[in-house]
Amino acid sequence: MEQYNFRLQKLLDIRIDSEEKSKNEFNLAQIEKQKVEEKLNSLKENYDKYKSLNKNESVFYQKIKHNYLNALSHNIKETNSEVEKKTKVVEEKRDNLKQKQVERKTVETLKEKGKTAFIKELNLKEQKQNDEFALYGYIRNHGRR
Repeated sequence: MEQYNFRLQKLLDIRIDSEEKSKNEFNLAQIEKQKVEEKLNSLKENYDKYKSLNKNESVFYQKIKHNYLNALSHNIKETNSEVEKKTKVVEEKRDNLKQKQVERKTVETLKEKGKTAFIKELNLKEQKQNDEFALYGYIRNHGRR
């Protein structure tokens, strides 16, 4: 039986590789974003932990605590902006991945349509051949009578 040969197979392979690369980039961007979010949550937890002022603490300790809280507040603001940047990067990678998937699916659809047409053509040839055999058999059987 004949084998279907897709002429654009190299293009399909390139698009599959491109999509895989884009998936990896997207996953890495998501991991980086998660790390930054975890850092932000840690900073917020520390801020919540130390934000209460206690009257029994010394003035020196309160001053150190106040400076620490200011530093935490500054780091929280910076980390928030970093999370926003990472979110934009993730969205860009997601859009890129979607585009790569559309490109791959387009070529795969062409391949499937071509394969379907090829199989249909083979089935028609086989049916034609079977009809000819049946006709020859009919002529042979009725020609003897």
